[in-house]
Amino acid sequence: MHSPYAVPGLLTTRAEAHELDVDAVVIPVAQDAAADLTARYAASVGPALASAIERGEFRGAPTEVLTVQAPSQGWRASRVLFVGGGPRRDISSERFRRMAVTAAHAARTQRLARTAWIDAEPGTLSPVERAEAVAESFVVANFDNGVHKSRHDDAFFLRQVVFATANDVEPATRTGLQIGEAINGARVLINEPGNYLTPAVMAEKAAALAAVPGITAEILDEKAIAALNMGLLLGVARGSAEPPRVLVLTYEPAHAPTDKVLGLVGKGITFDTGGISIKPSDGMERMKDDMAGGASVVAALRSIAQQQLPIRAMAIVPMAENMPGGKALKPGDILTGASGLTVEVNNTDAEGRLILGDGLWYARQRGATHLIDVATLTGAIVVALGKITTGLFGTPQPWVDHIRVAADRAGEKLWQLPLFDDYKTQLKSDIADMLNSPGRPAGSVTAAMFLKEFAGEGPWAHLDIAGTAWAEDGKPWQAKGATG
Repeated sequence: MHSPYAVPGLLTTRAEAHELDVDAVVIPVAQDAAADLTARYAASVGPALASAIERGEFRGAPTEVLTVQAPSQGWRASRVLFVGGGPRRDISSERFRRMAVTAAHAARTQRLARTAWIDAEPGTLSPVERAEAVAESFVVANFDNGVHKSRHDDAFFLRQVVFATANDVEPATRTGLQIGEAINGARVLINEPGNYLTPAVMAEKAAALAAVPGITAEILDEKAIAALNMGLLLGVARGSAEPPRVLVLTYEPAHAPTDKVLGLVGKGITFDTGGISIKPSDGMERMKDDMAGGASVVAALRSIAQQQLPIRAMAIVPMAENMPGGKALKPGDILTGASGLTVEVNNTDAEGRLILGDGLWYARQRGATHLIDVATLTGAIVVALGKITTGLFGTPQPWVDHIRVAADRAGEKLWQLPLFDDYKTQLKSDIADMLNSPGRPAGSVTAAMFLKEFAGEGPWAHLDIAGTAWAEDGKPWQAKGATG
């Protein structure tokens, strides 16, 4: 089995494009600045760019790529790739990352192992932001889904990236490489099939992903879980022959304040059949990705530790299979969570919120003051926002706004949905504290309202990534499969 990704070496240089000893040079193009770029390279590749624009072959539109042969005289690279970004004012962090990943994918397709990026300043990002984004993007693009193919020894990876800039950005490129590697590490886990990634195996592999300086790991087995009275997690797990696990990762740098602790809680359903409320067979094979939230928070904590951020943080990942076995949870059963709240289970396919209920409670018990949970939680969020945008819920509003700003900087699309108290009435049960699934109306909202009951006091946010954790179709900037 070959490695699913490679981290290319990355150098920064102040050299000009024609001086770079690489296989290809990538030049980003803002649509409304193409004429200036043509003039800048008038004596070399400018005529080829101008001709392509005149013919309509290349317009500088978002993620459009033009490959031309570099001049035989004066250039050390053999090819030049122009990648479009649209109008300069529209080149946001997200757009810029898409440009970089698209260029890297094009370089891989053309088997150009050593590629340089010219920092031509498209858009409004700072030099540091551009450097970090390019480094991250080239690692993310260096990923291969065919890891389990028996005849797949021709996977081609980029070996070196050169970032040509007049600015001092080496720390930013290192951070970008680390973030890209964390994203790819999450994608490896998410892509794994259920027979390869049981809860016990995921706990070990996720702990290995987080095995960087500063992070300590603890894996709770079924006995430890029972001792904590995590009845919601145990209820979901009881239909499977595979026992549940809870992964606890902590990052506590000595220089960090002690009064704030970030708790990241991720859903870790390694395969979701729906249980007794079984899912349709069409598309069920993709339910191996129901632990994407868990993989994502592990990767996030890894990145926090690698950047040596001055915050205390933890990641809690409850893990189980949701199976329709002879001992499986049945519609109508009542479970008691570690918090003491009782839940009438009227739909066993609404299992993610159950295990997260125990996970959120436990994060508070471990000292988390600020919570973010991440989960492929509801089909309703896909109906509402499609496959493009992640649903955001939370309280209080300044905490939610803080997360939205962070998402913008990272190139992620989030959209906030309401948590009005009126929705809580839908969770009412006649025989327990709550129903786990009150029906289709506002399904993503009521799922978030359910989680809120377990989040305790203090800031909390919920990210529903059911639509964004997996790419059904490949795009120039995104390979098919786990997005990370």
